[in-house]
Amino acid sequence: MLPFTYAIRNLFRDPGRLLQKLGGAALVVFLLLAAGAFNQGMDELLRGSGSPLNVIFLGAGSEESVERSEVRADAESRIAAGVRGISTRAGVAAVSGEVHYMGLFDLAGKTGVQALARGISPAAFEVHREVRLVEGEYPRSGEIMVGRLAAHSLGVAEEDLRPGSTLRFEGTELTVSGIFAAPGTVMESEIWMDRTDLMTFVLRDTLSCVVVRLESPEAFADADLFAKQRLDLELVAIREADYYAKLSEFFGPIRMMTWLTAALVAAGAVFGGVNVLYAAFASRIRELATLQAVGYSRAAILVSLVQESLVATLAGTLLASILAVAILEGVRVPFSMGTFQLTLSAPVLALGLGAALLLGTLGALPPAWRCLMAPIPVALRSR
Repeated sequence: MLPFTYAIRNLFRDPGRLLQKLGGAALVVFLLLAAGAFNQGMDELLRGSGSPLNVIFLGAGSEESVERSEVRADAESRIAAGVRGISTRAGVAAVSGEVHYMGLFDLAGKTGVQALARGISPAAFEVHREVRLVEGEYPRSGEIMVGRLAAHSLGVAEEDLRPGSTLRFEGTELTVSGIFAAPGTVMESEIWMDRTDLMTFVLRDTLSCVVVRLESPEAFADADLFAKQRLDLELVAIREADYYAKLSEFFGPIRMMTWLTAALVAAGAVFGGVNVLYAAFASRIRELATLQAVGYSRAAILVSLVQESLVATLAGTLLASILAVAILEGVRVPFSMGTFQLTLSAPVLALGLGAALLLGTLGALPPAWRCLMAPIPVALRSR
């Protein structure tokens, strides 16, 4: 085998080509890291928003969108009385009738800023137990409380949604009473207000859904049976986790487009890198033939050329990882359902490293094989 230092020295024989190799590898890996972090962040947010103990009662035919759903206002009390296995705490049943409305808000000099408004009652905290009021107080009539990431989702500064600040909704000025946190869920990007206020603002007399927290996941059968038996209420029961899993599938094409865009740009960089290797190895045909003439096998030379390619590719991967940590890590990305954070987790980094190993190995094989296949006498006479 040729010494490893031979491959290292060859990298610095042409600094221009070395920079091309590093840049191409860094571009490919950076794009894959960005796509992986984007897809993982969106998927984890949606799948993490649903509790396995929660059941959502929606209007029949509106299983895919809670905003379009309509449920009779008296369904909340009927569900509380008719479904067995509902969790209680301090004698309060975990049943929350809610109104979900995608509305337009005016704040901080901006008009028509879209956000999801959720009309709630105090029972919402019994159902959504991951929600914690971190600042301020529960909203009274004419007040709202906002999620920790609502300001980012709305595209305004956090100071514009501090307790005591105001915004306008449906021609009415509302005061921010508090800020709540619900880590890892879409609720952190929402605006919550009194349910009666929201129903008055949007001129509706029906709920969007009734959310129930069960004592155990097995109690879902009772909830599902209730929805099927009470035909007069026209309800459908669905696990909250299943609802958000379906939403994750709905956004699948967006994630696929992310991968496709990264793949197309990366493909251009890969082909460019292969051309660079073809040129680099072709200029050394006489040198490679000389190595064969003095006794080194083609396999040994092939391994050395692959080592050379891998070192350049892994150096580009290191550069891409540093840039990804500096540019992507912790970046918050808003979309229609909420805001998620880009995180370079172990699987994402493993994806980038695996792609670099494949690129460095498979990208070097065709040009190296072509150069080594020439007969030694012919190669020694080449220029």
